[in-house]
Amino acid sequence: MTVNRGVIWLARSGYAARGAVYAIVALFAVLAALGAGQTVDTKGAIQRLLAQPFGAALLWLVVIGLMAHVAWRLTQAIGDTDRHGSDAKGLLIRAGLLGSATVNLLLALFTLSLVSGLDSVGASGGSGSSDSLQRLLGLQHSNLLIWIVALVPLGVGVAHLVKAWRAHFERYFQCDAQTMRMVRPVSRTGLAARGCAFLIIAGLLFMGGGRYEPTDPPGLKEALEALQSLPAGGWLLLAIGVGLFAFALYSFAEALWRRIDLSEVVD
Repeated sequence: MTVNRGVIWLARSGYAARGAVYAIVALFAVLAALGAGQTVDTKGAIQRLLAQPFGAALLWLVVIGLMAHVAWRLTQAIGDTDRHGSDAKGLLIRAGLLGSATVNLLLALFTLSLVSGLDSVGASGGSGSSDSLQRLLGLQHSNLLIWIVALVPLGVGVAHLVKAWRAHFERYFQCDAQTMRMVRPVSRTGLAARGCAFLIIAGLLFMGGGRYEPTDPPGLKEALEALQSLPAGGWLLLAIGVGLFAFALYSFAEALWRRIDLSEVVD
């Protein structure tokens, strides 16, 4: 296998792994909206997958896929495969890709800890690290830190909504016009739904005050639960659940048709 084909395989398998995780998150969101279950976040989706027949084997595939996605995000950010450039906007986008790599790396390590039976050790170690970091940051500034942390999901959420509205993702697809006519609305719906989820997380942080720790902010599960608690929350959760399933389909579409241009990296 050549280097080019290896990187392309990493990219496509990574998108597929992300799609699988979000498909599970979406399924449980829809079930919760219908009163038949509870919401889960990406970690919860991984845990649910472990409970299935051949769960350990499936999780190994997820670990490989997520690590592949990390490798691809790093390639995108450092090699600038999508030609975002080195101006302020381009560097901000590439920094976001590095952030995505970090998030996926943490999820991959969490998955690895489950499949290797080390989840309890990892959990206790994580708690100690969180407490140490909290002391280092200083409790008296916790509200300010929470608001600073909130800027991250706020920026990601706005970026997703802009991406859904402007549909610039189309330039990265290599498929015929008929296929793109199906991919376009599904992708826009998925990106918008994920963007709304990030905005809810930011809202929880901005309005939560001292209820949240800067080192342990709310995540996707808390956002879905907050949505469910609103008037007509069941319908809103159902809409977001369907939207997150659309995001999973968008990820699968990227696995199939995303343009992977390595010419500048190879040169």
